[in-house]
Amino acid sequence: MTLTEKKKVVVGMSGGVDSSMAAALLKEEGYEVIGITLQTMPSGGPDDVGGCCSITAIDDARRVAHQLGIPHYVLNFRTIFEENVIDYFTNAYLSGETPNPCTMCNRVVRWGEFLRKARALGADYLATGHYAKILQDPDSGRYLMSRPVDTWKDQTYMLYNLTQDQLKHTLFPLADYKKEHIREMAAERGLLRVSRKPDSQEICFIPDDDYVSFIRERSPDKIKPGNFVDRQGNILGRHQGLINYTVGQRKGLGVTFGKPMFVLGFNVEGNEVILGEDQEVYAHTLLATDLNWIAITGLEGPLTVQAKIRYKAPLAEAKIIPLKDSETLPGAIGPVVRVEFTTPQRAITPGQAVVFYQGDLVVGGGKIIT
Repeated sequence: MTLTEKKKVVVGMSGGVDSSMAAALLKEEGYEVIGITLQTMPSGGPDDVGGCCSITAIDDARRVAHQLGIPHYVLNFRTIFEENVIDYFTNAYLSGETPNPCTMCNRVVRWGEFLRKARALGADYLATGHYAKILQDPDSGRYLMSRPVDTWKDQTYMLYNLTQDQLKHTLFPLADYKKEHIREMAAERGLLRVSRKPDSQEICFIPDDDYVSFIRERSPDKIKPGNFVDRQGNILGRHQGLINYTVGQRKGLGVTFGKPMFVLGFNVEGNEVILGEDQEVYAHTLLATDLNWIAITGLEGPLTVQAKIRYKAPLAEAKIIPLKDSETLPGAIGPVVRVEFTTPQRAITPGQAVVFYQGDLVVGGGKIIT
């Protein structure tokens, strides 16, 4: 019996082609595979919407597990998902940030509670269908994360906050494949239903992508009209509530100004949306906190990297600099770094993640606070 035949792995099966093929590939490699689908949609919500949280997704995952000959279970994660992802998402928008629910889900739900559950079941690893690669430095023994072969599907940005212990117990079987190949391989194995399924939508718990209505329904008393203002505080018009806007937005402001105007930020205490012209949307620097380091143990001094300020943003040359005694800065969660870009970046958005790379390796990342 080989080493892999002695290893047990729990595969998070969402009912899509990627997680289905992750399970298939691991079984073919000799792992003892258990498929588990997390039920995360709040009770009374639109359960059968076809996304990764739906009844349809659970049925598809169960069908694939049966075809592969592996056990499949459903775990109720509704409470932890609502408290740590949905509430976070809602509160972030109400506080003038643009949240990143996928990074929070990965941090707290999948590689927090789900990995703990998998290890309690005797599993050596948790595996998912994410497109990312885990390596180990032969000298230091440190676990590293690298961009996958399919750079268009690269999901390392969403995974920057995995810890060394979590990386040690994680498998990403799709790291060396392109998405079109994964679909072909699924069809070849008779997994025809999932091989043709479209990729899941960005926000799984908002099926129609109308996050404004979703938040308004949950917190109707916290959304109030206010003023559009410029940087000097001059009133330019009226807005319909902070949650309707995000940094860099031009369309949908509902007011004409005689020239293009863009959202620059928010004065949450004054319930104001700050507007400016296009050139004002660009900035050379940002501050980030709630940091996690993967390729290094910590940041002792300035480091040259390439940085992403949102999932689909291009990599940009930058220098990250630790700030001393920064824990007292507003919004700080632990140490803070200043990121200085070689060229100005458009619409740096508080609440989003900034992730640092050197070549294909993920150095680390954090949450943008300003």
